[in-house]
Amino acid sequence: MTKALAPIIFVLTWLASPAFAQVDYSPSDSSFIVSLLKKADRSAGTSSLALSFAREFIGCPYVAHTLEAHETERLIVDTRRLDCTTLVENVAALTICAAKGLTAFSNFTSILTALRYHGGKIDQYPSRLHYFSEWIEDNTAKGFVNEIQTPNPPFTAVQRMVLNYMSRHTGSYKALRDNPAFVREIIKHEKALAGKTYKYIPKAEIKNTAMMRNTINDGDIIAIVSNKPGLDIAHVGVAVWHKDGLHLLNASMIHHKVVEEPMTLRRYLQKHPSHLGIRVIRINNNN
Repeated sequence: MTKALAPIIFVLTWLASPAFAQVDYSPSDSSFIVSLLKKADRSAGTSSLALSFAREFIGCPYVAHTLEAHETERLIVDTRRLDCTTLVENVAALTICAAKGLTAFSNFTSILTALRYHGGKIDQYPSRLHYFSEWIEDNTAKGFVNEIQTPNPPFTAVQRMVLNYMSRHTGSYKALRDNPAFVREIIKHEKALAGKTYKYIPKAEIKNTAMMRNTINDGDIIAIVSNKPGLDIAHVGVAVWHKDGLHLLNASMIHHKVVEEPMTLRRYLQKHPSHLGIRVIRINNNN
């Protein structure tokens, strides 16, 4: 299957899926999504579309665990409360829809399902793409995104996957506390990525240079590499260039809302010793 055909096939598959009907949303969510898709400038390109959509969420309250509302896994669409991952997923789904000229809420929920779940299939809690490296791998295979890992420099560092944070901290996840069988499935997903390597930009290399501006586009997804044992990514957001350098548009726990960070990403990372650098993911244009 070519990358160009993959998203089209995924959309058609999930429109016809029985799980597709299990969508939790409010009328304000659907009307907001449709209004954004109808007014989107499809000629703008995916980078401009992604940043434009991300900015529509500025000011939205930061709320964690919004996907944990039900005992049975189902697609949750919540544009009124976001964490860093759900912000990125909403932006990616909107961008993919707009680039393809899709404006129906059902189009959006199909794409969001495909982005959020292993193979795009909702089963139970472990079917969700919990680790962001899983998210990148799975959505690269579907043709939705592509991870940028060149040139060198600035991609001078390598992250080697050792994932076990969820399986070793089951008490932090209600679904894992309540369902021991889910832990075994999570371990399988952790082992599937074991030993894989990905190039990233160390935080010391994130500078306001022509090379960096040519490497990272507005609207790219930024995944912050973590040094916590067993964890791959600490935080995600959307890249946006200002005159003083690269900034992060993100759902911020610190600011309690979606913000375009006033400080540069370089400064932001320096304030967090556990943040090693960034991986860069670009939403594909598959028109």
